[in-house]
Amino acid sequence: MRISIFGIGYVGAVSCGCLADLGHTLIGVDLSTEKVALLASGQSPIVEAEISELIAGNVANGRLTATTDVARAVAESDVSFVAVGTPSRADGSVSLDAVDAVLASIGAAIAKKPSAHTVVMRSTVPAGTAETRAIPILEKASGRKLGEGLFYYSNPEFLREGSAVRDFRVPPMTLIGAPEGDDAAILREIYAPITAPVHVVQFKLAESAKHLSNLYHAVKLSFANEAGAVLSALGVDAREAFRIFCEDRALNISSAYLRPGFAFGGSCLPKDTRSFVSLGEQAGVPIPFLQSVMKSNESVIERAFAMIAAHGRQDVAMFGLAFKPGTDDLRESPFVTLAERMIGRGYGLKIFDRSVNVAHLLGANRAYIEKEIPHIERLMAGDVASALSGTGIVVVGHVNGQDRIDLLAALDGQVVIDLAGIAELADLPGIQYQGFCW
Repeated sequence: MRISIFGIGYVGAVSCGCLADLGHTLIGVDLSTEKVALLASGQSPIVEAEISELIAGNVANGRLTATTDVARAVAESDVSFVAVGTPSRADGSVSLDAVDAVLASIGAAIAKKPSAHTVVMRSTVPAGTAETRAIPILEKASGRKLGEGLFYYSNPEFLREGSAVRDFRVPPMTLIGAPEGDDAAILREIYAPITAPVHVVQFKLAESAKHLSNLYHAVKLSFANEAGAVLSALGVDAREAFRIFCEDRALNISSAYLRPGFAFGGSCLPKDTRSFVSLGEQAGVPIPFLQSVMKSNESVIERAFAMIAAHGRQDVAMFGLAFKPGTDDLRESPFVTLAERMIGRGYGLKIFDRSVNVAHLLGANRAYIEKEIPHIERLMAGDVASALSGTGIVVVGHVNGQDRIDLLAALDGQVVIDLAGIAELADLPGIQYQGFCW
């Protein structure tokens, strides 16, 4: 395949060397004459393990060249990868100025080309960039419509500085954003020598997955650094503590809990989060990230209440009161907090939770609910039909088994706010469905 790479900084230079090494013919393109001269002479414009040898070898065998001439690069390639920088603006938003300029110049070159051309976005861009920005720029500049001699894909990179060549050769996946019904055959062909799962998804999903990855890495580092500082202040070797922490592959180092939805609660997570934050504060350790965790959790509950309030003052049926299904533990349940918020604002409320029998609650569990919602018994419904009777808004926190089947059958015209992500609800006709994060 004949490929041009626009932007021969870190991602572009690695892509040039690695794609040429797969047997493709590469043209590196950049505004910097210095970078172009280095690449054209077989020298790497970046410092990265293995890349100097790859660039030198592929320039020598004729599979890699470089130019500042956009028209030539587009004319002599079938696919153009965009790998320019997307730096932060002063307000924290991303600057897509370089992306816009490159796309416009590629589009103008495509307009002069008789054959079809494919553009692939490797730069990290916000979700929605493809449809609202990149494709319109390309269509306007080229005079073509997407699918009519013009093709566009999102193909985020997952390269780490210091191990980029290895990451390119053995990626966790090949992620491609594509139009509906397009299987991205041309990118599958380009990456055919690489053994990795290929995921072809909507443009926004591909764009957001890369953004999400970098955000999560920052969150993990912030968590480790702040928690490590607190542990150190307590005389604990944080490196050893985290080594043991990482031995748990079921919950700690896994996909567990990485499911967007409603707030956390229960007898452990809120208590131990506050406890650890308190230890840091007592030790005088700055822990702004950890201090924000409980505030963040509270904001999730507030967002759910705002979704309810947006539909006016109607009676509400809430399914789920315990902090998670299959238990009667009400301690610090976010559903209890949400119920309190509705009661305090004057909403008529009925609650159904098969696992919660108020008469059988004991000890701290009973004391908690009596303090938070006195006379809770008056709000509890005995079955699905009783809970729904006369209500205009239905909030689904958790409901299982036959109760879920009964709920799906009984809903008729209500506003349904789904905090659990129940697929059958989203597809149910005759209701006003609203998902929480979906």
